[in-house]
Amino acid sequence: MFEYLLTPEQRSLREEIRDLVRWVPREMILAMDRDEIRFPKTFLAEAGRRRLLGVRHPTRWGGRGLTWVDTCMCMEEVGVLGYIFACVFGIGAELVCDAIVAFGTDQQKERYVNPLLAGEIFAAECLTEPRGGSDFFGTTTTARREGDVWVLNGEKRFIVGGEAADYFLVYARTNPQAPPAQSLSCFLVDRGPGVTTSYSYGLMGCRGGGTARLVFKDAVVPQANLLGKENGATEVFYRMMIPERLGTAAMTIGAARPALEIATRYSARRKAFGRIIKEFQGVSFPIADAVTLLDACRAMVLATSMMVDAGTPARTVRRMVSETKRFVTESCQQVARTAMQVMGGIGYTNIYPVERIVRDLGLASIWTGTNEIMRLITSHEWYREHERTREASPIRESELDAEHAGDWEEKVFE
Repeated sequence: MFEYLLTPEQRSLREEIRDLVRWVPREMILAMDRDEIRFPKTFLAEAGRRRLLGVRHPTRWGGRGLTWVDTCMCMEEVGVLGYIFACVFGIGAELVCDAIVAFGTDQQKERYVNPLLAGEIFAAECLTEPRGGSDFFGTTTTARREGDVWVLNGEKRFIVGGEAADYFLVYARTNPQAPPAQSLSCFLVDRGPGVTTSYSYGLMGCRGGGTARLVFKDAVVPQANLLGKENGATEVFYRMMIPERLGTAAMTIGAARPALEIATRYSARRKAFGRIIKEFQGVSFPIADAVTLLDACRAMVLATSMMVDAGTPARTVRRMVSETKRFVTESCQQVARTAMQVMGGIGYTNIYPVERIVRDLGLASIWTGTNEIMRLITSHEWYREHERTREASPIRESELDAEHAGDWEEKVFE
């Protein structure tokens, strides 16, 4: 976040989160990238001990009762460690706990939110399936009601944290005869009989996050673990778009920031043709462009965070969150690639972490909704919003401010 906009309390919180980031040993980062550590339990346990997980959740359930602005500031700082650290930091505390706090019973919050925010247990969100990720309503995992329990069958894949999670937020089809938006339910599924996981992916980047395939085979889920209403998962899913996509945007800024900082320091020391290379516009101008992109990203995340905190209507938030996720992730990928280009061949090696940052950020435009879906949502909601705004609060009709605006015969639409 921008330094000059932070309150004293926010600066204090930022120092807390930066102290956590400094606490993480270098070897943990390297071991995760080598897949020697499959999930950073000690990192999350330490974050929980410091009460830095889920800071915007109510204090009653282990949070600090803060805002989305505070949360995004924390996510950016954690992203500095590496994209996967921010992924696992947010999956349980921001995504899963958000759904439980919003739709769960007090018993569910007590059992699942409190210990997770304390860093004592871990959770994963199970949405993507082998036959589809973006097509949420095409979910093929099923849950069949049998008295006071549900019997769950199906598969989920690419589940960050799946290898280590103690419980899972799972979407399943519970009424195949109903329209898609009224056919799914959401469950809290404990690891146990009928739930198997396998760590089976050779990932390009973002290693060490326990990304797993899950198989549910006649897994028995108590009725008490239904989250929200039966066949009401659509409401949960739409709510989850905010922490998924806004959190993703914020943490991507943090993950890209070190690449720019490293390239800046490198270009201020490296000599070529007898001069420090930052003196060449071919180097300093790309750095300027990268700085501008990161500042634009921060401004967009801040504006969207404030919009969510202000309780803005869901449709407008849906558009802003989607366009923020797309713009920020694509911009930060460009920042990282620019850093590598400025550094030349050495940036392509593991002498510097820039190559890892470039690899890791490949995930940013894919997960929590591909950027193609973000464009689809943005365009859809913009057209609807445009018509609503014109009807509700007419402003100047700028179309008429042309010399020949009244030549109606020239305005042909079909």
